[in-house]
Amino acid sequence: SVFDDEELTDLLELNTTGLLSFITGNDKYSKEKLSGDLETLESYYRDRGYVRFNLESTQVSITPDRDAVYITINISEGEKYTVSDVSLAGDIILPEEEIRRYLLLQPQQGFSQIRVTRTEEFITNRLGDEGYTFAEVKGVPEIKDEDNSVAIKFFVDPGKRTYVRRIDYRGNTKTADEVLRREMRQMESAPASRQKIEQSRVRLERLGFFKEVEVETPEVAGSDDLVDVEYTVEEQPSGSIGASIGFAQDAGLILGANVQQNNFLGSGKRVGVGINTSKFQDNYNINYVNPYFTEDGVSRGFSLFFRSTNLDEINVSRFNTDTWGGNVSFGYPIKETQRLGLSFGYNRTKITTGEFAVQEIIGSPRLGNDTNQYIVTPFERATETTPEIPAVTAAITPDLLAPNVQDGFLDREGDQFNLFPLIGSWTQSSLNRGQLATRGASQSISAEFTLPGSDLEYYKLIYNGQYFMPVWRQFTLRFRGELGYGDGYGDTDGLPFFENFYSGGFGSVRGFKSNTLGPRSTPASTYLSLNPIGTFGGLIPTTATPRSVADLAYQQLDPATGKLVVTEVVERRSQPFGGNVSIEAGVELLFPLPFVKDQRSLRSAFFIDAGNVFSTDCGLTQANCFDVDIDELRYSVGIGLTWITGFGPLTFSLAKPLNDDREDRAEVFQFSLGQGF
Repeated sequence: SVFDDEELTDLLELNTTGLLSFITGNDKYSKEKLSGDLETLESYYRDRGYVRFNLESTQVSITPDRDAVYITINISEGEKYTVSDVSLAGDIILPEEEIRRYLLLQPQQGFSQIRVTRTEEFITNRLGDEGYTFAEVKGVPEIKDEDNSVAIKFFVDPGKRTYVRRIDYRGNTKTADEVLRREMRQMESAPASRQKIEQSRVRLERLGFFKEVEVETPEVAGSDDLVDVEYTVEEQPSGSIGASIGFAQDAGLILGANVQQNNFLGSGKRVGVGINTSKFQDNYNINYVNPYFTEDGVSRGFSLFFRSTNLDEINVSRFNTDTWGGNVSFGYPIKETQRLGLSFGYNRTKITTGEFAVQEIIGSPRLGNDTNQYIVTPFERATETTPEIPAVTAAITPDLLAPNVQDGFLDREGDQFNLFPLIGSWTQSSLNRGQLATRGASQSISAEFTLPGSDLEYYKLIYNGQYFMPVWRQFTLRFRGELGYGDGYGDTDGLPFFENFYSGGFGSVRGFKSNTLGPRSTPASTYLSLNPIGTFGGLIPTTATPRSVADLAYQQLDPATGKLVVTEVVERRSQPFGGNVSIEAGVELLFPLPFVKDQRSLRSAFFIDAGNVFSTDCGLTQANCFDVDIDELRYSVGIGLTWITGFGPLTFSLAKPLNDDREDRAEVFQFSLGQGF
């Protein structure tokens, strides 16, 4: 009578046939399932104070057609009991005040069997942290029916203090024992600490080399105070390999190879090499990180790169870059889950522009590269053979262009830059796994500055964070967020355009094409002369005599303005330009895939993404450019899947933008090899 039938039936694994029974099989009778359901029912009552609850009988009868069964459970609920007193007895070892912090039951609370069991576990684990591996704690209730109360006494038997004889590893066919052993917080010949043994197991999982890590502590035969610690690991791919070959009409032959190995030859070191070449781009890079440069966990790494792009070849944009450089980085552990990082580097970038480089990069309308251009006065042809020779009146100079020309970044700062970036970072991670984590949290803050002596002075601040919150069984909520801000300082006006933040795609706002959200560039415009200048070798000297009328054309000045009489030709396509402020966030419901037994290499999720890029210094003619405005965030919903394969993470997503604008570029299906979500 305390709980209705529907509430109790929902607790049971066995049930009558429902819509999903053909998948779950919960309508198939099983004696083992019935036994488990009876235990669940008893625990449900005892956890709510019904100490005298009793299962009086259970009848299972078969229908006449022998097609189904009836199950009848007869129970006696009894009265609800409260806690009258909680005490400790036995050899407590530790100060009683410390042990009492683990008591989950207090006087006047309703009795709960699960709280008794959890208290036993907490005290046992605390004693295990001190080396009492075989400690026993038993909570004994004294039931008083006259006032429906329970007095609970916890008896503590610590046993003998145990020590670790040996630590062994199994299943690491690729990874060297040394890589695992340096993650240990439990040492051999030291008191066996449950907390340190478990902490060591978690550190092994965080490496990202293993699907799962299990630990056992068997007793040493013939000894009552020695144990061995045995870690069993199951290795998984810890890197990615990518190669491509193709041909495109614009880009020509495309060749590429990328290798990133986070456990190089089983040494735990990270090594990456990338080579990509095509008609429009050559990209070469190498990186190396030793996470244990010193024995106490100081890491050291370096990277070298060269990148040359000629994007004008494929009409993507109208500027080209040649960049090369490198950096050296160090990491220092300050706590078990926290590290400081410092990176110093050098890079040299040279930027060249085509005729239609966007106006934020170089101002337009603009003069062409041919400086040997002159204005000549109009003429009228006297005869077909003896034209009137016009006179050169002035060289074409920038002051003769229209007055609305705005300077671009390269006009102000030049087109070659020597930069010395210094990056400091702080990271914290309590994630349970290095790849496809399901519990814990992580966050990082980084600050990048260019040092004095750099041709450009700017800084960037970035925050990243994620948090996993278990919901029910294997269902988990994941919250993530990223904030970024950058700007110039000193003599540099604003963040350089090639350091802008971008948004859209994997790791950002899925459902939008990669890097397409936020401010767009202002298409370039150029002046087309009323008639192009025909010259002898590009120059008309005052004494020149043209060979024919066809060799000579002219440009005119507007008498009213003194400016060139021209027609403006505009490149109509605008391109994503990025901004100096980035805001991104997302919520994912991680769920197990049906019919897949091993979920450790898979992550599937329903997600809601939000984000955009903003600019605190929008150009007058920039499209889709906003200062920070929450109303301009873009949203999308969808479903995603990541699978850890031998070639790296394989990721898919199906997403629908919820509030895309006409300037945005939607992309419902997205695919990536080498990047997870």
